[in-house]
Amino acid sequence: MKTCWITLLLCIGFALSVDARDSVTIELEVEATERQAVVYPVAVGEKTAAIKKAEMPLVFCFHGHGGSAQQAARSFKLHESWPEGLVVYPQGLPTPGKLTDPEGKRNGWQKSPGDQKDRDLKFYDALLVELKKRYAIDSKRIFVMGHSNGGGFTYLLWVTRGRDITAIAPCAAVAPKIVSELTPKPCLHLAGTNDPLVKFSWQEQMMAAVKKINLCQAEGNSWAPGCLRYEPTDKNKGAPMIQYIHNQGHRYPDNATALIVRFFKEFEGK
Repeated sequence: MKTCWITLLLCIGFALSVDARDSVTIELEVEATERQAVVYPVAVGEKTAAIKKAEMPLVFCFHGHGGSAQQAARSFKLHESWPEGLVVYPQGLPTPGKLTDPEGKRNGWQKSPGDQKDRDLKFYDALLVELKKRYAIDSKRIFVMGHSNGGGFTYLLWVTRGRDITAIAPCAAVAPKIVSELTPKPCLHLAGTNDPLVKFSWQEQMMAAVKKINLCQAEGNSWAPGCLRYEPTDKNKGAPMIQYIHNQGHRYPDNATALIVRFFKEFEGK
């Protein structure tokens, strides 16, 4: 019996060491400012040998105002739900918040083109270049998601870097100043009916605008509990839009990551 237990423990230890997914911190200097991102490469081991040789999907995950890369990794856990993907949690810098933190003491992201001298767009560009140097990335599967202020930044990336982004998934976010500049792009928007900060009425307007921009049909079909999927009237010109409505307020919903990963995986092989 003792031998069996030892064998079992050794097997478990070997499995964990083979497929453990450790993070790597990337540090970059962008216009004399030190920037960081926590990166979760594909796990190293026999089971992932084939994955390592293939081009991987890349997912950027942006924390909300007052958050951090480490907090986003713990909250989103997207690297756990998508082991085949290269998942990146960038770190924001102190930024004034319109709804909270007007003095800008907490970390966040720029809100519009030119804001904060485009420091975060430049960080995104530099980080993408560095990631392409280090890892085999599928340029047709680059995704961005984010919560609150981070979700607003995903909309900004859609406007300014959308040509190279496959799909986006903003949560509890709006971008009224730039919405008119969006072009059709697959989008999953997650909104809380009881959101005390980013009002649901604001998000309703944002989702309606996205559906119009994506040339979506008026009626949606059930995609998952609480989710409606709107297909484009012309698939060659438009793009699908999924809206997830929940009642969990401004927080990142419990099932958000599973929905986001499912949505992003729709673009496997495309």
